[in-house]
Amino acid sequence: MKIIAVIPARYASTRFPAKLMQDLGGKTVITRTYEAALQTQLFDDVFVVTDSELIFNEVVSNGGKAIMSVKEHESGSDRIAEAVEHLAVDIVVNVQGDEPFIDAASLSKVVEVFRNDPEKKIDLTSLMREITDEAEINNPNNVKVVVDQNGMALYFSRSVIPYPREKNVGVRYFQHIGIYAFRKQALLDFYHLPMKSLEASEKLEQLRYLEFGKRIKMIETKHISFGIDTPEDLEKARKWF
Repeated sequence: MKIIAVIPARYASTRFPAKLMQDLGGKTVITRTYEAALQTQLFDDVFVVTDSELIFNEVVSNGGKAIMSVKEHESGSDRIAEAVEHLAVDIVVNVQGDEPFIDAASLSKVVEVFRNDPEKKIDLTSLMREITDEAEINNPNNVKVVVDQNGMALYFSRSVIPYPREKNVGVRYFQHIGIYAFRKQALLDFYHLPMKSLEASEKLEQLRYLEFGKRIKMIETKHISFGIDTPEDLEKARKWF
């Protein structure tokens, strides 16, 4: 089973343009993320896929592997799918380019699901963490997920799910953490399938997988991911580093 990591890396960003090219401890954010993915030793190969010649050259000049996107893409899954369509791989792990502090233990768990699935019943794996703070639960920027008794995703939403009509019944709320591992075929299916109403309404690409019957196994983690979305986040990352 060949497993690779792909880091989608757009140059433009609404909140923080060129954030991936910012300095973090003497190297750019994208280089730090690439090196962190390599250091997990979980992958047979690691690639950055980008729409930017600047990012492409940055990765290659530091000894990394990069792929230029041919088309414009609305989602990270689309960008990754185009990049891996003709690569001989089995499992593709999406590593966020603006999250240089990679949690190797959590990535190992999502990869291990496929090693324990010889019948190939699972199409994707992803992460979730329990949230208990009411403000976090109600925040539409925190995507929530509900799962069945086997940890398979039933639905993702920016709304509060489940709705707490009845209190004190032991409901747990989970925030989705956007790290994915895909079977290559599931990723290519996504790439060629149309956006339907649920995805369009919530603006959540994972709903396309569910709408077309793909099975997503969710893994619980206590790790809190840290993305660099603002200049303030970058300053915090520099202190952490």
